[in-house]
Amino acid sequence: MANTERGNQTSISEFILLGFGNVPELQLLLFLLFLLIYIVTMAGNILIVALVVTDQHLHTPMYFFLGNLSCLETCYTSTILPRLLASLLSGDRTISFRNCIIQYYLFGFLISVECCLFSVMSYDRYLAICKPLHYAALMNGRFCLQLAAGSWISGFLVSSTITLLLSQLSFCGPNEIDHFFCDLSPVKKTSCSNTRLLDLVTFIMTSIFTLPPFLLTLTTYVCIIITILRVPSTTGRQKAFSTCSSHLIVVTTFYGTLMIVYMLPDINTLKVLNKVFSVFYTILTPMANPLIYSLRNREVKEAMRRAVNAFLTFTGIETGLKDKSLCTWELKPGVVSAYGY
Repeated sequence: MANTERGNQTSISEFILLGFGNVPELQLLLFLLFLLIYIVTMAGNILIVALVVTDQHLHTPMYFFLGNLSCLETCYTSTILPRLLASLLSGDRTISFRNCIIQYYLFGFLISVECCLFSVMSYDRYLAICKPLHYAALMNGRFCLQLAAGSWISGFLVSSTITLLLSQLSFCGPNEIDHFFCDLSPVKKTSCSNTRLLDLVTFIMTSIFTLPPFLLTLTTYVCIIITILRVPSTTGRQKAFSTCSSHLIVVTTFYGTLMIVYMLPDINTLKVLNKVFSVFYTILTPMANPLIYSLRNREVKEAMRRAVNAFLTFTGIETGLKDKSLCTWELKPGVVSAYGY
């Protein structure tokens, strides 16, 4: 009898990702929208990685971390969007149990790394702007590697622990998942096993890797804003404050939606909104990050100009483009270079 029950519990071999199937008339529009987002996201992030790797002027701690972020976003987006695009185009929403677990593992790994990287990047900017005289000594190459490696290793440990516990559960249905990817909460609802240990571990891990990094990021940006407000140049202060504010909006949206989905009780009211919140941190944030953090920066624009000039020279096309600064304003020593404007 026990064996029969166990066999029934583990009989699920595939899941059905309902995704956005409740609006069949919008499937083509959603496909085109997400395809455009995917192309923009991949193009922007791959461009940043290529520039950071090939241009020696971008071999600085700030762009080292931005290169890590863009590399992460490239993998992160490719974990979710291609599968979503295929289901919207073909109508086939099935995914095998094995592939579902793999997708969640990769998603959990990369999003945990991103939580750490955001706080590392904010700390780097804090040192550059608030402690400019000590920045070079504190943020040396070895320390940068340690911070980046720590972020990736932490993400690996978090995702491995939660995915291992998830894979040990028995799943007896229904096999429908009301989401557009294999996220933890909707997958867990198809299980017949006791999920108390998984819930506890998930809450602890989420609390550690979202709330403290968010508070650290918030604190560093408050310190940065205070420093910027002391700058005598009105124009410089306004531009730097605008840049800092846009960074803060992105990280607040990212951490905020994550905490709502993973830390608050799974009640019916939030269940409807969780899919919408998931779009923010899985699809919109990876698209916005290159625009907010990199492509507006003076150094990146100059690197792109040098790359275009080198390409045109290589192909024998004459160009009148000069490698000159796009910036005519200053804050104070250290602040201009810190934000790259």
